[in-house]
Amino acid sequence: MSSFDIGRTCALAVAGGRDLARTAARYDGLFPETSFDSGLYSSLALAGAFGSPWATVAQLRAINRASLLVFAVDRLIDEEATSQEEVAALVGECLAAGRGAAPASAAAAFVSDLRAELAAPFELEAAWLDQLARTLGAMAREWDWNRPDHAPGMEEYLANADSTGAFFIGLTHWIHTGVAESPGDLDRLRPAGDVVQRYLRLLNDLATRHREAGFGDLNAFTLGMSPGEAHERICALAGEAAELIEPLHAAHPRAAEYLTWQLHYSAGFYGLSDFWAPEAA
Repeated sequence: MSSFDIGRTCALAVAGGRDLARTAARYDGLFPETSFDSGLYSSLALAGAFGSPWATVAQLRAINRASLLVFAVDRLIDEEATSQEEVAALVGECLAAGRGAAPASAAAAFVSDLRAELAAPFELEAAWLDQLARTLGAMAREWDWNRPDHAPGMEEYLANADSTGAFFIGLTHWIHTGVAESPGDLDRLRPAGDVVQRYLRLLNDLATRHREAGFGDLNAFTLGMSPGEAHERICALAGEAAELIEPLHAAHPRAAEYLTWQLHYSAGFYGLSDFWAPEAA
């Protein structure tokens, strides 16, 4: 990127971060300041902007807000839910709102508003809702795995990487910006997106393992993986993802660039930080 391009992309991120702060203020209690500080909004907006530097401020609203939704629901499940019934109720409220029902909670209202922002045709809205269900279902499954005697095997854990929300966020963006024009386009992008999700799952676990140890959260390391094994698996997943991304450049160049950026940007970002506010650590 040239200096001009970097400056423009940073301006996109500034606008995006401000939009996220204004958006969060509309949902009472959903974004407590102890977890959602200005740095988190800026971090999400930077990720969105540098992932698609060709986009406009308006085109980045959906990806930024989808990212924020993932963080909001993840916090509710990890920090506030005390039973399977509470988790199931939250998931049900969000999915109902995604189908057009009146929102029953602040999180559901956010889903409803994101659906309206997306303004997708029926077949793509159905694909979006399906991925939202996969993401929320994976989050709920991880909550269950945190209970005694419910821990999964390592491969089962990695296969549940929809819990990161990464493919949901990318899918939202591709629908909103017209990169994906049909469910078939999303099907072609899914194999690479799934591998990138597993890569990001391990990368996040590696970066946040000391913080999560204090909470007793489930991750690759509580399941027995060593840092050395994680590095080896991360490198293998990066190679696998690159192979799957390569043929996408012809028909879906922007999606391919986005997925490639996810691999490299995330490695650099998690090398120094992560998204949550220090008070949440």
